[in-house]
Amino acid sequence: MRILLTGAAGFIGSHLTDRLLAAGHAVIGVDNTVTGSRENLAHLEDQPDFTYLHHDVTYPLDLDEPLDWVLHFASPASPPKYLALPVETLRVNAEGSYHLLELARAKGAQFFLASTSEVYGDPLVHPQPESYWGHVNPAGPRSVYDEAKRYAEAMTAAYYRTFGLPIRMIRIFNTYGPRMDAYDGRVVTNFINQALAGRPLTVYGEGSQTRSFQYVDDLVTGIVRLMDVPYHGPVNLGNPEEYTVLQLAQLIREMTASSSEIVFEPLPQDDPKQRRPDITLAQELLGWQPGVPVREGLARTIDYFQKRLVCASS
Repeated sequence: MRILLTGAAGFIGSHLTDRLLAAGHAVIGVDNTVTGSRENLAHLEDQPDFTYLHHDVTYPLDLDEPLDWVLHFASPASPPKYLALPVETLRVNAEGSYHLLELARAKGAQFFLASTSEVYGDPLVHPQPESYWGHVNPAGPRSVYDEAKRYAEAMTAAYYRTFGLPIRMIRIFNTYGPRMDAYDGRVVTNFINQALAGRPLTVYGEGSQTRSFQYVDDLVTGIVRLMDVPYHGPVNLGNPEEYTVLQLAQLIREMTASSSEIVFEPLPQDDPKQRRPDITLAQELLGWQPGVPVREGLARTIDYFQKRLVCASS
């Protein structure tokens, strides 16, 4: 198949590009590298089935090639990134989704939206099933991401109901692994880089807020399985194994053999107190569940960042 993938130079997008190419598909990777990095795709320079387009998808994309799929994964995704790029985050999920849905409709292609667990906000239901509508502050600082993704889901669902466009939607829970931006401000990268550098590990609040962490390979497996299943509602993809942020800090400090102390800072506004996916639907629909244990995934991720530190210092 010929697949257009936005956000291809991002952490998740680059891993998905690799998996699609390995399956024999042709991929047109689109990114404006506002938060992605061409370094994530450097190994594909000589790959004949891969084409890179530097483009901002808040503007229409004119393509002559036929397409089988349009996969929309372009968006700032970590709090420091989307808080620094609030208007861009809103536009890529609003105008970008519109233009890409129109492109899919014009090409007779299927459309796949990467949404997020952030649509659940600071949830009052735990764990969070797809049927839960969420608890989101529509005008708070995090709304630029939360509400942008909620709008993108609404737009995508409207194209299915109005035009019969075949769609897929996933809600991605915390995902980690190699190729993460070391300075994206997510909890895993923060702790790993602080531990490796011997700096204090920064925990916000008391560290009692919970998160679930899935390794990127598991997420990509769920994505490609859903592409083969004609289901048009949102599907949670995440690891239901729940950790407090403090537990994660202690685990990473142990795994890096770091002597860093743990320090506590005030909790940011609207920071979710708990986050854990109900993956019953993904298990029943896709036969999918995470396969990489958190310790194993963290070991691979720590190794990746250690090698980058060695390369940077040599």
